[in-house]
Amino acid sequence: MTVPAADLSGLPEHVQRLVTNAGRLPRLRTERPSATARRSAVLILFGEGPAGPDVLLIEKSPHLRSHAGQPAFPGGGADPGDEFPVGTALREAHEEAGVAPDGVRVLAVLPELFLGHSDNLVVPVVGWWDDPREVSTGDPHEVARVARVPLAELVDPANRFRVRISTGYVGPAFGVAGMVVWGFTAALLDSVLAAAGLDRPWDTTDVRPLATPAGGPEPARVRGPGSGAPTDGDDAGSTAAARTVPGP
Repeated sequence: MTVPAADLSGLPEHVQRLVTNAGRLPRLRTERPSATARRSAVLILFGEGPAGPDVLLIEKSPHLRSHAGQPAFPGGGADPGDEFPVGTALREAHEEAGVAPDGVRVLAVLPELFLGHSDNLVVPVVGWWDDPREVSTGDPHEVARVARVPLAELVDPANRFRVRISTGYVGPAFGVAGMVVWGFTAALLDSVLAAAGLDRPWDTTDVRPLATPAGGPEPARVRGPGSGAPTDGDDAGSTAAARTVPGP
């Protein structure tokens, strides 16, 4: 789907910069998708919240078979009849977080990203929340909580580190809103913040072990800074295990 030229009037500079740079995602590279890849879309929804500029994240239910308890952007696989990718992203955001599609101004579609581990071809859709309302979890068996995370917290170097999981993957992470955001979502968020001109230097040598459920995802073919198998010379950083903390 082609998105018409977005009306950027009145939008914050960081959002305008991201839309201007929408043709590329810095610090991410992807491989050619497989013939069986499932089409998916996520919504990167910016807004002006009670604590300033923010972005919407959800936390998956701990009862799911895959991605259990993990923070993510609202999103999922395309359904028949969806106007992909925008229609998919808006539908999923409505189902998972109660976001009314008519309150979202769609600004850009970012380059597609192939996740080899899950055989998903993901298209990020950028939106601005013109009419923000109270967020709410949809099916509690799928979504545990919804959070409007201030951008100031995401770019704060004190909330940035890297995680290492048992498969050898090492990648960027954020400790915000009582959650540890990691994997594909963190790599994409790191790239988006860079494209928006918001990223700040942080300690990439702070690498923390992260316990993941059996079969947990690894963004094997979408790489962020410092990702890939660690070497013997890697600094393990803090020995405190990162974890997802349930919301109130």
